[in-house]
Amino acid sequence: MYKKINVPFDLYEIDLLNADDEQLKKISEEMGLALNVDEMKRIKEYFKQKGRNPYDIELQSLAQAWSEHCCYKSSKYYLKQFLFNVSADYIISAIKEDAGVVEFDEEHAYVVALESHNHPSAIEPYGGAATGIGGILRDVLCMGAQPIALVDPLFFGNLDVKHEDLPKGTKHPLYLLSGVVAGIRDYGNRVGIPTVAGMVFFDENYLTNCIVNVGCIGIAKKKNIVPSKAERGDIFILVGGLTGRDGIHGVTFASAELDEKSEEEARGAVQLGNPIMKEPLIHACLEVVEKGLCTGLKDLGGGGLSCVIGEMALAAGFGAEVYLDKVPLKEKGMAPWEIWISESQERMMLSVKPQYVDDVLYIFQKWDIPATIVGRVNEDKILRIYYQGYKIYEMDIEFVTSGPEYCRPYVSKKPEVDEIEEIAEPTNYKDVFLKMLSHPNVASKEWVIRQYDHEVRANTVVKPLQGRINRETHGDAAVIKPTSSFKGLAITSDVNPWKTKIDPYWGTASTFDEMVRNLVAVNSKPHSFADCLNFGNPEKPERMGEFVESVKALGWMASGFGLPCVSGNVSFYNETPYQSIPPTPTLLGVGIVEDIRKAITSYFKTKGNAVVLIGETLKEFGGSVYSAVTNQKSFLVPRTSPEKLKNYSNAMLESFKNFKVYACHDISDGGLAIAIAEMCIGSHLGFESVNKLDFVELFSESNTRWVVEVKESDLKDYIDFFVSKGLKAKHVGFVADETISFGSFKIDVDEAEKVWREGLTRFTGW
Repeated sequence: MYKKINVPFDLYEIDLLNADDEQLKKISEEMGLALNVDEMKRIKEYFKQKGRNPYDIELQSLAQAWSEHCCYKSSKYYLKQFLFNVSADYIISAIKEDAGVVEFDEEHAYVVALESHNHPSAIEPYGGAATGIGGILRDVLCMGAQPIALVDPLFFGNLDVKHEDLPKGTKHPLYLLSGVVAGIRDYGNRVGIPTVAGMVFFDENYLTNCIVNVGCIGIAKKKNIVPSKAERGDIFILVGGLTGRDGIHGVTFASAELDEKSEEEARGAVQLGNPIMKEPLIHACLEVVEKGLCTGLKDLGGGGLSCVIGEMALAAGFGAEVYLDKVPLKEKGMAPWEIWISESQERMMLSVKPQYVDDVLYIFQKWDIPATIVGRVNEDKILRIYYQGYKIYEMDIEFVTSGPEYCRPYVSKKPEVDEIEEIAEPTNYKDVFLKMLSHPNVASKEWVIRQYDHEVRANTVVKPLQGRINRETHGDAAVIKPTSSFKGLAITSDVNPWKTKIDPYWGTASTFDEMVRNLVAVNSKPHSFADCLNFGNPEKPERMGEFVESVKALGWMASGFGLPCVSGNVSFYNETPYQSIPPTPTLLGVGIVEDIRKAITSYFKTKGNAVVLIGETLKEFGGSVYSAVTNQKSFLVPRTSPEKLKNYSNAMLESFKNFKVYACHDISDGGLAIAIAEMCIGSHLGFESVNKLDFVELFSESNTRWVVEVKESDLKDYIDFFVSKGLKAKHVGFVADETISFGSFKIDVDEAEKVWREGLTRFTGW
């Protein structure tokens, strides 16, 4: 089936034309293509019409382009049906490019991207997470934008799992957590971009497949936005790192389940990052963009050269020819197909007019970044590759990029919900409260956050940790000042896998609700969002059902609220023979802060001020922290609606204009009790309730709720403001001395703070 071609390098002809179905399957497996038999038959038919067999480089190229990671073959159908119908007049570019581009002001646009790096991080946590950061920076850079902020939502197995209970081939969650955080820390800090938001979540179903999502926000002048496409007569210039054998089959590795052999067999698919090269690479690319010397710019991410050149040429309606032996290499003896599909890091592709080539090469030489001419645009829609004078590749780009699209069958399992669930009241309120505070999903994430430089570039106005010095608590969203004006960007990242595990539809709707609540809490108007949809094997109807229900809910909330999805990623096959991950539709929300001087933080400010609960509290405990620590089963995931969320959000933002609001915090994990405790911890002030609060009022996680601090003299007017709009607002207490009293129990702030700060560090050690 494999015939060595008589050329002075490794090149093989693959006998597809005479292969039966079983042989096609075998070829796919032996070459690491991750293509099914039907896809192989489609390729066979294409080459049959051409009257020849393919070379190995051509088959490998198709495998990259048709991988789940690159062509979204299992998700496109449902994404187009449910999610891609929300637009806004301030969107400059959405979905089709590497990152979304959205208007910020008359002169500037912000750029948003959110990606997954799950499988590489499960195999090699430090390198996998680091190259995830490197890749997301390039996604923003290739739009012509300066990266200004990073986001890192992370998901791991429970930290208290015993080593002897780990399935074969599985690394301990604490090892993965430490390695991933170190990788993000070292790459982000060294390249000088602040990591300002994210989340860390623990659940037993992430034990064999951790989830590492990374996001980036950038800023650009509108006139400098660069498309990912070439123009007639352009020259292709490859810039950045050298090409090696690291990252080969990265996208096909990411498009299959992990198993106990993945550690040994797939380590070469993990790329090797170099942040010290990335920093000058960013500067050089932005200088070329600012001087208008390139027509197109695209990063070499999934699929490497095999995807970037064809996509840039076809986007303009042309073809290309590539001189593969011009590509600078890390090592000798690489076969042409290895060069073509390598995903070595820190590489960008520029399309440049011939008259500007010397200027571009000079700029990269000045920044000490390798830059090499590797090809040119052709008039036809065919991609041809030459190596040492031999033509080794000739395919129609439209065929290469026309990956399959599946409408996969799915089964939606709805939980049997008793609308009047019998959730028991705790026998000891204080004990339950302390267990909730110390749960790793609630406890302080300072151990993670402090490792990141979230203030580099000096633009982080509202930080991830907020409060008095050395007493900082969690904030709802970070706020960045991207330009010289006082206009800012609020950034948050959210998902609750406990809720989506029970009910993917209402869990995803709750995630959208929380994202909006967090943006509103800092006095920003929700403006856009990106998603990273992490799920199990889409070939299993139950897993596909989770995905479809999640996308339906996301589309319903986004269209009803009027918030566009401008960028995204789908990560399937997050599954092992041992288990599948919970549905994890991670969202990155961006809001506009009209005046950063009026941004609101989460911690209490002044003793004697009134504390107001905005929103309606119901007996909804599905996926709650209370259910987890009391070992009670609840399937009633909190409900919401886009209309309700929009009405409350608009009212909240209006109230910030009409009243002096000292602090605002959204109510999420742990309910009202945890939200108030976090507000107390950041100020070392207490809380005194006006009435005895029961367990539903304290621990329910109903959506669309905030806690607000106002002057006592404004209390009546503030509540009347919401009531006049038909909304719920309730006076629940006052900011007090250093004791938290809910009527049903009380606790010193120091005691609450101690268990909250040690909830994660009791596992990590400091």
